[in-house]
Amino acid sequence: MFSSATIVSAQECRDAMAAHRERVDGLLARHPRRLADGSDHPVWSFLSTYYSYRPAQLRRWHPGFGVVIPTSAADRHRAQSGYVDVEAGTTVSTEHLLHRLDTVRFVERLLTTTARRPARLNCFGMHEWAMVYRADAEQIRHGGVGLRLGGAGTDAVVESMELRCTHFDAFRFFTPAAKPLNFSRSADLNKSLPLSRADQVDDEQPGCVHAGMDLYKWAYKLAPLIDSDVLIDALELAFALRELDMRASPYDLHHLGFAPIAVETPTGRAEYVRRQSELSQRAAAVRTALADRCARLIAAAEQAPGGVRAIVTGE
Repeated sequence: MFSSATIVSAQECRDAMAAHRERVDGLLARHPRRLADGSDHPVWSFLSTYYSYRPAQLRRWHPGFGVVIPTSAADRHRAQSGYVDVEAGTTVSTEHLLHRLDTVRFVERLLTTTARRPARLNCFGMHEWAMVYRADAEQIRHGGVGLRLGGAGTDAVVESMELRCTHFDAFRFFTPAAKPLNFSRSADLNKSLPLSRADQVDDEQPGCVHAGMDLYKWAYKLAPLIDSDVLIDALELAFALRELDMRASPYDLHHLGFAPIAVETPTGRAEYVRRQSELSQRAAAVRTALADRCARLIAAAEQAPGGVRAIVTGE
């Protein structure tokens, strides 16, 4: 990452772009979207279907707001939305920052509020089980993959354990029968309190696997305002979290090389919590980095137009 108020050389740009493409291509090669027969990969395709950022977009390197690219290295950036020519080269425009400022503020508030809460490590990845609870065969999202315990066995596990999901974008995929079983926001275990989009900032907590994966979403939504380093850090984390998510799921993924974490057993739950704790610490570092960038963007916007203009032109 370059610091803001920086004019980078053409060689630095070329080196950064090459390193970025190499890192992205390596990640995508290790986590293919499709299987050999052309069908979606049950684990990895999620990160390119649920999340809307395409591989071509991922391969575009961005230095972040306030960094000026010399004209000799800026051909690709000049054609991209959000960039503008300034005296010393090309940079992300103040207008683009102001246009995206509401999103920057929302992301900063969500991330800092989430980070202040203690991590909850007692959900055991049961959200994936709740998505197939009492579901017909055609309702199962990964229909080409069998359930380890079968339908009845999967339902029995859900009924034997409390659902404690705190993430709306996981909860909204629960089956109708599973949603009333979620007690994440209620101290009274005889009363369910469904999650909602409106309460997202109030509900998210840093131990959540899906909140950690969503750091990738928030990072790409802020491109090109933030540098690509934090975006790819978030993507690497998302792949690791997705693997934990699916290994703890009710799906049988042995044939793809994913040994199950049997959260229906005490040993499996202990393993899940250990791994969830490790990854939540990784997520905390990415969350802090992304929130810091948001805070700097907000500060820059508050100084506009004079302060930001001075940064990019050297006035």
